Amino acid sequence: VETSGPFSSFTGVDRTLSVLEGDGVVLDIAGQPPARLTTASVPLAFAGDAPTSAALIGGPITDLNVMTRRGRMTHAVERRALSGDIRIMPRADTTLVLAVNTGFTLLTDDRQSLGPLDTLILDRDSPELRVQSQGQGLLFVIELDRLAANH
Repeated sequence: VETSGPFSSFTGVDRTLSVLEGDGVVLDIAGQPPARLTTASVPLAFAGDAPTSAALIGGPITDLNVMTRRGRMTHAVERRALSGDIRIMPRADTTLVLAVNTGFTLLTDDRQSLGPLDTLILDRDSPELRVQSQGQGLLFVIELDRLAANH
């Protein structure tokens, strides 16, 4: 996000926003108190059709913006700061694991590494994932589910 200003409206869409890089943003969402988001904040969920504007705190930011069509899909976004090992058990139809910074190793036979903004895509049948962080790491786990009528 390069400049402050209004968000586009997305009728029937649920959104979750997280700040990955930069000083942060203050969101003014209709009917809610202003929300200050920084790289340390938990993800903020809100309706994509609610009038929303953003004021950058100190310059451009990089954000993670997850959007799903209300009534067709749901999503959940979890911020996980870690050092050491973490286990991720895919529970959703689709689980995305986004590495924000470097130093992650998948504890599998081939011990692949994840670089900044690398994303793993897992499905409900994927085995438990073990990830090791070299130092202080930051991951986002995004779960996407189809609603029953849409399977």
